[in-house]
Amino acid sequence: VEFVKALALTHLAHQNNRATVNRRHKVVPAVRIDVAHRLERAHLPPCLGLNHKADAAREVIEGLRAAEILDVNIAYGTIVKDIKDVSRSYKEAMMAREVGKIFYPGQTIVAYNKLGIGRLIYQLPSSLCKMFISEIFEGKTPEQFDEETLQTINKFFENSLNVSETSRQLYIHRNTLVYRLDKLQKTTGLDLRVFEDAITFKIALMVVKYMNSKEEVFDGRKF
Repeated sequence: VEFVKALALTHLAHQNNRATVNRRHKVVPAVRIDVAHRLERAHLPPCLGLNHKADAAREVIEGLRAAEILDVNIAYGTIVKDIKDVSRSYKEAMMAREVGKIFYPGQTIVAYNKLGIGRLIYQLPSSLCKMFISEIFEGKTPEQFDEETLQTINKFFENSLNVSETSRQLYIHRNTLVYRLDKLQKTTGLDLRVFEDAITFKIALMVVKYMNSKEEVFDGRKF
């Protein structure tokens, strides 16, 4: 635990001269020593299991927000026992931070071993992503779907492909939802009511989000 604190303090000291933070919506030079003191005083759990790491991360966020440092995000890697493995855990944390920005922007705490398929997509070459998107959407992009269709897709996924619950939350008749899904199937060849097709479509949407984060251009336009 003390070694983890030391790493954090070293990183904070290194960033001291060039970092800024948002204090009550005013951008001012970051007083990193205040953050370092908070980390030094933090009573981290003696056993850093997965739940303990998440609890420790929340404790740090609460402490920083109490110091009026409002825009805080934490990412962490896997537990390591040997000092030679610390660099690997650090790289995992950095990847978790980047993947979190793309796929989980609403989360303030991101764990490397909870990244799911987003971690895989993040490591795919652009050429493979472009080929996959081209095959799934046949030259189109999700941005070309109308707002109603996108809302239907997102809500359908949120409700684990449950037609009745999705129609209820969208305030539409069940048959209306079925019509929209049928229309989407004719456009893409994928039936979101079929698990395998739904997974394919979901992955395709995540790949598009990843490509957009890289500002990749496809056929003269952004994904």
